[in-house]
This record gives sequence, structure tokens and C-alpha cells, in this order.
Amino acid sequence: MNERRPLGFGRLEAPVAPAESTNGTSIPTVDDRTAAGLIPPRPPRGHKGSFGKLLVIAGSLDYAGAALLVCRAAGRTGAGLVTLAVPESLQPLFAAKVIEATTMGLPEDDVEEVDPEGAIARILDHDHDAIVLGPGLRPGLATAELVRELLAAPEEPPPAPIVLDAEALRSMATLGAWWEGVARACVLTPHPGEFARLRAGAGVDSEADGDLVADDAARAAAAKAAAEEWHQVVVLKGARTVVAEPDGTTSAMPFENPALATGGTGDVLSGVIGALLAQGMAAGPAARLGVYLHGMAGDLVRDRLGDAGLLASDLPDAIPIVRKRLVAIADRQKPGKQVGFGVRERAEQPVGGGG
Repeated sequence: MNERRPLGFGRLEAPVAPAESTNGTSIPTVDDRTAAGLIPPRPPRGHKGSFGKLLVIAGSLDYAGAALLVCRAAGRTGAGLVTLAVPESLQPLFAAKVIEATTMGLPEDDVEEVDPEGAIARILDHDHDAIVLGPGLRPGLATAELVRELLAAPEEPPPAPIVLDAEALRSMATLGAWWEGVARACVLTPHPGEFARLRAGAGVDSEADGDLVADDAARAAAAKAAAEEWHQVVVLKGARTVVAEPDGTTSAMPFENPALATGGTGDVLSGVIGALLAQGMAAGPAARLGVYLHGMAGDLVRDRLGDAGLLASDLPDAIPIVRKRLVAIADRQKPGKQVGFGVRERAEQPVGGGG
């Protein structure tokens, strides 16, 4: 049996067996080389506008940390500009907490409760390339209506892609056939409990999906069925996270890390995927690469701290480190690429004439 290096950190690991679907076919497991091939380019002359504008609609007084984690993760994943939209009564609080991100106040019906109509008008007027919606939002009818209206955005001009997590997913489970008529490209990032609620809201008996925690084949089959029915990308979180796409493409990740079983790590994932969408990646590849970067970052922190004690705030700073490692792998895969450091392939000509 061949050994493999799935993480790119020089640590040998046993091969990860692919999950078996219900029809007996295997579900491909993403590895370093596959993920490295997805990394979006960073042109040397790029500027902050070149690398995407992400709008994060997240946070409440009780869950301020969720919004802050999304924003920090997005910045660490390379988004050029990040804006955090919160109820306007909370804007001073969040403005004092975020450093690199800007903030935008959303109109309110009541303290901490957004006015959906006014909020939608302000959101649609804001210049953005992608949206993250849901982490830490206050539950309620106003939030559900905000989610419904964002999903119902018209086809023209083409609406920005969106990552849906946490309270957005819980709202969607109450909206019936929410996927009908949705023009946006969506990435749903449910944990098994949220996924079961979404499936129940779509009229599927959750028991029919089987064990969505420990059975990899059941997880892959259920995520694939949901993605095909909803015509959107589904990221079913957990050990060996599954990414299912509307065309039937289904991928499993190699990561099983109990250190990630702590509050806020899902918010980090939302920020990572949102940043990749803002950089122009399509929904499926952005979800696959985002989950892989997140999993690599978790393993990097686990190597340092062990399998307990990881904080969600440890993850964002590890993202650029593992991204750099994947970029190095991608460079080595390029045809004719010489292995080594500090070697110029050809002399650079000086700018301007000689004195």
C-alpha cells in the first residue's frame, strides 16, 4: 500500500479510503495536488479591488464573535475588501472590533431586528462580489424574510454568489421549497443537524438519509441528493466533510480532526469560502478549496496544540500558511518548473535607459 502525504507538511499518513456511495461507486477524496490546482491566481500588479469585495451579513449582540471570525477568515483567505453589515444599533460596537473590515448599518424595525425591506435596498445598493449570510444572526421572522428576499434576487443583473450558514439555514428550513426560482449560486454549509432540518423542510424523512455523522456513504448519498434537488452546492460538515454539487459531482475530504469540534470553526469556514467566491471562483471549486484550506489549517493547529484546546480564532492565521504550501505544490506541478529556491529562470531587464 502506497503512503501518501495529504497535508503537505512532510508528515506521512495512512491512505484514506474513498467513501462508497449507495450504488457501490467510490466518492473521490480531495488531496493536496487536487486542491493546489484550484488556487486562484494572484497577479503581481493586482490591487485590493482585483481580489474581490465580500459582504458579510452576520452577528448579533449575543453572537458578535461569529461575525468577527467570518471577517478575519475572509481577509486571511485573500479577499481584497470585506464589509460587515449589522443592525445599525450595533454598528458602533462592531466598528470598534473589526480592524481591516469596514462596517455598514442595516435599517431596523426594532433594536437588533433588521427591517427586511430597508436592509435589502441597502444590501443591493452595496458594491460586492459575494455574500456570506447567517453566522450569528438573531433568530426571528425578520431574519427569515431577509433570507427569503436575498434568495429571490432577480436574474438581471446577475446576483452575487452567496454562502448560507447557521441562522440562514435555519430560516430556509421554514421556507418550504426555498430553492425554486433562486438565481444566485449558493453554497450551503450545514452541520448534520441543520442538514436534517433542511431535508425535513423539503419533505424528506431524516431517518431515510441514515447516519449523517458516522456513515460516510450515507453522508455522501444524502448530500448528493440534496444538491441535485436544490440545484446548489451543499457542504455537509463533519469528519470527512462532503462537498456535493448540482451536477452530481461529489467529493470527500480527508480530514478527521476532533480539535475542530468547538464553537466558531464553522464561521471560519464560511469566511474562507466567501472570500474565494469574491475572488471569482465558481461555487463548486470554491467550496472544495475552502473546505480543504480549513481542514489543513485545523491539522496545522492540532500538530502544535494537540486534539483539544483549539480555538476558532486560531484558524484564520493558519489559512495563509497552508495556502502558501498549496501554492508551492501547484508551482512544482507546472511543466518545466525547476525545483529550488532563489534561482532566476532568466535575467530581468532594467527599467529605463542607462545613464
